[in-house]
This record gives sequence, C-alpha cells and structure tokens, in this order.
Amino acid sequence: MSNPLKKTMVYLGLADEEEVYEEPAPRRESREKQVENKTAPVTPIHRPAVVRQPAPATVSEIVTVHPKQYRDAQAIAENFRDGIPIIINLSQMSDADARRLIDFASGLSLGLYGRIERVTSKVFLLSPENVAVSGEGAIAQGDADSAPFTH
Repeated sequence: MSNPLKKTMVYLGLADEEEVYEEPAPRRESREKQVENKTAPVTPIHRPAVVRQPAPATVSEIVTVHPKQYRDAQAIAENFRDGIPIIINLSQMSDADARRLIDFASGLSLGLYGRIERVTSKVFLLSPENVAVSGEGAIAQGDADSAPFTH
C-alpha cells in the first residue's frame, strides 16, 4: 500500500484495508497506442438556428401598460414576444423600479431584434422588428441608466 491517498482513506475510515489493493503496474506501450486506445467517438453538437416568430402582416393593436411593480414586466415580455408594440408608462413606479424595468425592456428589445424609444421622461415605446417607427427617439442600451426619472 504505497499510495498515500489510499493510506489516508484507510486512516480516516473511508475505506477498509481489505478494499485497498495494489494496482498492477501499467504495461509500457508506445504513446500512440495509449492515445489510440483512449479516444472515444465524437458526436457533433448542432446548435439550433435562431427561431423568430413570423411577423404579422399589419399591426392591429398596441398595448399600453401602467406597471406599478417590477413584476409587471412579465406582461410586457409576453406581449412583446408575440410581436405587439407596447407603450410603457412608468409614472406610477419608483425611480429604482422604473430603471430596472427599462433595463429589462432594453434587453428584451435587443434579444428580440426590436427597438425601445423614449416618448417622454416616463413613457417608452417598445416596437418589434417588423414595426417601423419614424422619429428620433431611440435610446441606446447604455442610456437607460442615465434616463431622467422625475415625479
């Protein structure tokens, strides 16, 4: 019993002396044979392509949301994921929760290839990729932290 790990296991009571046995010395083979014997078949992993929802032909509705808490973000995400433009009015939220929600909405619009635009200081428009919005209101993803929120 020359292996220190096995001796330690026996000392700590994690193994019995009968269970511990000397491993036979490995046969000397050439390096190529050792590598050849240890290789396993490789199965390639195919990543699925990005699956986008089919865009509706025309916009038939726009959802207006007046969130009071951050947990109202789920309704925003579900509607936006379905390709519906969303107007978010943050006037009933605290500044901290409003910033969190805008950060979430920015990530949501980026992930689903849409846009987020500021309409007023506390009103934002989330538009899916198939909806064109004219104007100069788009905010960059990093600008959401510096957005002024006043009561």
